[in-house]
Amino acid sequence: MKFKKNKKHNLKKLKAYTLSEILTVLCIIGILLMLALPSQTPVISQAKAIEAQTMLNYIYGLQKSHFYRYSKYAATLDDLGIEDRPTVDQGGLAVYRIEIISADVDSFVVRAISVSDLDSDGNYNTWEINQLKILKEVVRE
Repeated sequence: MKFKKNKKHNLKKLKAYTLSEILTVLCIIGILLMLALPSQTPVISQAKAIEAQTMLNYIYGLQKSHFYRYSKYAATLDDLGIEDRPTVDQGGLAVYRIEIISADVDSFVVRAISVSDLDSDGNYNTWEINQLKILKEVVRE
């Protein structure tokens, strides 16, 4: 066996991207995401509003049951057997804070107020429902 002292290995160069090319692509993707994200805010707020609508419809059913049993609407969530769920600002999962605004013998109003301002305009999305099951958005996000 003969060995050559200056034997060069035949290494093939693999085609690959350089670090600077990869970073450039990541920066472009980040810029595109920043441009697209504000246009998705209405879709996100609509999806979160479903939580408020669902909770208010649920409370409407509980209020009607309470009315049939006691001939008056419940004035507190405790009277309906609902525990306050921790909101996202308290470390929980609820996006809306639910409160009974008014309740008496023949009417009630329940309100759901968002605890976060998605579009940073100072308005917090608010929904209300009453004894006639009229669900309306009082303050738009």
